[in-house]
Amino acid sequence: MNKSFVLILWLTILLGSCKNTQSNQNEQINSQEKAGSNLVYESEKHFVNVKQLTFGGNNAEAYWSFDGQALCFQSDYKEWGAECDQIYHFRPFEDDLKQAKPKHISIKKGRTTCSYFLPGDSLILFASTQGAGEMCPHVAPRKPGGKYTWPLFPDYEIYISNLQGTIKKQLTQNQSYDAEATVSPRGDKIVFTSDRSGDLELYTMDINGNNVKQITNELGYDGGAFFSPDGSKIIFRASRPKTDSDKLEYKELLSQGLVQPTNMELFVCNADGSELKQLTSLGKANWAPFFHPSGQKVIFASNHAGSKGFQFNLYMINLDGSGLEKITADSSFDAFPVFSPNGKYLVFSSNRNNGGTHDTNLFLAEWKD
Repeated sequence: MNKSFVLILWLTILLGSCKNTQSNQNEQINSQEKAGSNLVYESEKHFVNVKQLTFGGNNAEAYWSFDGQALCFQSDYKEWGAECDQIYHFRPFEDDLKQAKPKHISIKKGRTTCSYFLPGDSLILFASTQGAGEMCPHVAPRKPGGKYTWPLFPDYEIYISNLQGTIKKQLTQNQSYDAEATVSPRGDKIVFTSDRSGDLELYTMDINGNNVKQITNELGYDGGAFFSPDGSKIIFRASRPKTDSDKLEYKELLSQGLVQPTNMELFVCNADGSELKQLTSLGKANWAPFFHPSGQKVIFASNHAGSKGFQFNLYMINLDGSGLEKITADSSFDAFPVFSPNGKYLVFSSNRNNGGTHDTNLFLAEWKD
């Protein structure tokens, strides 16, 4: 996902929706006080032994190593020397990021995003603008009253690096946006987003970058895709402009290298793109989906029920669209949920326990079904 989606959506939608329900807020505060901790709310029945992993900046998209012992993630934390999103890795059951920095992987700088371990856990892929230089690419400030848009940097290419930051291979090379890559649990395929066709579509390729295939082809932004535990299916977020005016706006923004990611639903398909179906119809922004270890459910972030536009919580839904369940109860932002390979832990990003700042940190919860 380009940029720490966390901060983008947080700030963006904060300006777009200011309604507030005081009773809901009081209920959340009371729940928090009863639980006796600001790391977990009383109603968060699936969370046990929640641990905060980072302590400043915007930290997001934490993904597990195949052995379930390490995490790679992106952060813009200035105390670690980051001017914009950089890729790091650490061992959450051993390392204390209050005492020491995580290991920096994207040492060639640029803006980096969407890291993911490869089989064997000695290599990590990520998207980076480093080919255009070490400087962070310029992001134009939002105009007062203007609609929120997200830049699609054409300098984003997908690279494979070792854990010391040495680039081992460049998987894409063109003048298009190539990012949001994740790896199948089978270890054989990569799925990613690109606008090389003129639209933001999903593509798959072999683990070595060969055999690139486009697997979606409907107008709209298809992104943030993940494989099911057995590698047979793909879950992703997508916008689907319907009216003529919405389609025109989408195309005009895309021609300027921009996209407006505030109206998205979840879609699921087979790994080759067949049997595509829409999973949610909740409205607003539904995104950051990830399969439950059973392969029969999906956990995701949504603001569809929030009284404030930036209020994202985690939800879970069955693959047939039934059984929608609210997982988190934070009053501001929870997103990027990812299960460990053994299904015992969930790592996610949240604004909880940030001392009233806009910091978004990583949290690790022992999961209980």
